[in-house]
Amino acid sequence: MSLAIATTSTTQRQNWLEKLGAGHIILGVALVLYPLVASDFFLTQIGGYSLIFGMLGLSLMLLAGYGGMVSLAQITVAGVSAYAIAILGNNNSNILGFGWPWWLAVPFAVLAAALASALIGWISVRTEGIYTIMITLAIATATYYFAQQNYAIFNGHSGYAGIRAPVFWGIGWRDARPFYYLCLGLAVLSYAAVLYGSRSTFGMTLQAIRDNPRRMRALGYHVTAHKVFAWLLAGVIAGLAGVLLVWFNGRVSPGTIGVDAAIDVLIIAVIGGLRHPIGPFLGAVVVVLMQTFAIDIVGAERFNTLIGMVFLVIVFVSPDGILGLWGRIKPHLAQESLRPGP
Repeated sequence: MSLAIATTSTTQRQNWLEKLGAGHIILGVALVLYPLVASDFFLTQIGGYSLIFGMLGLSLMLLAGYGGMVSLAQITVAGVSAYAIAILGNNNSNILGFGWPWWLAVPFAVLAAALASALIGWISVRTEGIYTIMITLAIATATYYFAQQNYAIFNGHSGYAGIRAPVFWGIGWRDARPFYYLCLGLAVLSYAAVLYGSRSTFGMTLQAIRDNPRRMRALGYHVTAHKVFAWLLAGVIAGLAGVLLVWFNGRVSPGTIGVDAAIDVLIIAVIGGLRHPIGPFLGAVVVVLMQTFAIDIVGAERFNTLIGMVFLVIVFVSPDGILGLWGRIKPHLAQESLRPGP
């Protein structure tokens, strides 16, 4: 009996490893061990920042890749949770700041972001293509100017400063290594949730709606409800990223949710690729590295030009981004590995 149980357990473990894939295991081990070789700068400014914007790109990938809905309002959704943390928690701006503990403020902030995302989705899902992009861009722009001009709630142009990450179990979660692992943990959870969700009944239905909404409506599916629920889920991911972003910067202002930041999220998702959840994280690493070091190469006035040129080259060579390039290279590598030696 014990031998049968042990055999079954071993078989289940092997099946689990096969489903997980060698690539996920190697990448996971590398990310866990990364703090052992990286300085504090590379842990937070590169590692943590890439994971945060990878989550923002992932929320866009969920909408665009699986739902066919391109949004330029994901940084706006993240801004909702960021401002909520500043207002519900503590800040040094002497405006609002209700002093809620982090374990209460964070769920409310993420919930506010999810509801804001669902509202944006409810407004925009009745359109398609370029019209969805324009509506979400209009919402992002209007929110930016409203936050800049409103002092009673958003403190105008200055925003909120002095926002500190919590200290929990004696650990300061803004310290380099804890913050990196916090970002990594939430990024992995978000990635796993999207990957699992894409294979669920809802995920398959959403993809079918993307391909042929009229047929799915004729089959009895509530197309609008499915799309709005996808916006809600994307809002949860963007909301978590917004919490990490405000803890990372220690402040939030209209500049955090500006149109340039909204376009950065789109660039990240497109550069990495919209056909798999890993794509936005690849794009985030590329863009964050360029944003960090391009100034030293081409100067502060031209680094955005460099990012734009890299974006155009990647899209021109591979419309599916880095994942598309890898998809082209992988078969050739497989053929080379199978070719007999001399």
